Amino acid sequence: MADAALIDDFDKNGKYTYAEYLLWDNSERCQLIDGEIYMMASPSVAHQALLMGLSSKFDNWLQGKPCRVFASPLDVRLFPKKDKSDNTVVQPDLLVVCDSAKLEKGSVKGAPDLIIEISSPSNTHKELFLKFNYYLKAGVREYWVIEPELRKINVHIYENGYYKSASYDDDERISVNIFPGLEISLEELWKRIPEV
Repeated sequence: MADAALIDDFDKNGKYTYAEYLLWDNSERCQLIDGEIYMMASPSVAHQALLMGLSSKFDNWLQGKPCRVFASPLDVRLFPKKDKSDNTVVQPDLLVVCDSAKLEKGSVKGAPDLIIEISSPSNTHKELFLKFNYYLKAGVREYWVIEPELRKINVHIYENGYYKSASYDDDERISVNIFPGLEISLEELWKRIPEV
């Protein structure tokens, strides 16, 4: 978690920057959204099973292509500033970056092309709403929210300045908009969740 001294040392607006975030002990995962700390709970078995399945599917599809898939934890600075005064740093569960200039040693600088979040009970509506709006503003081309308990996926596609949204469930197939020809079978995805 953030150093106690750093937490007590808020700026006058009670917000943090990426530069301050880099000084913290990273033993506990957190994100910054508009300078506000959002703690991240340890993921569930279902969450990790879904993440591994999707990661391998995207990784196999992207072999030999310029895009790269990454899984959390990896910092994404949606609105990076040279002096590191930007104050929104998220860690999506899965992300795809097609512009290698956005990759640096410790983070992704700018909007990924695709982000997938697997929701959990610890996610607040405020957090998910803020992230959706920041992803829209940053220009993320495709954004998925997976709700494992409901076996439902909401897909938001950014085209011509607008997001269009669709919901998928049961045994439907999702065509990945930014990668024509790549389809995700929900039946196969849900089967990855172990009975625990």
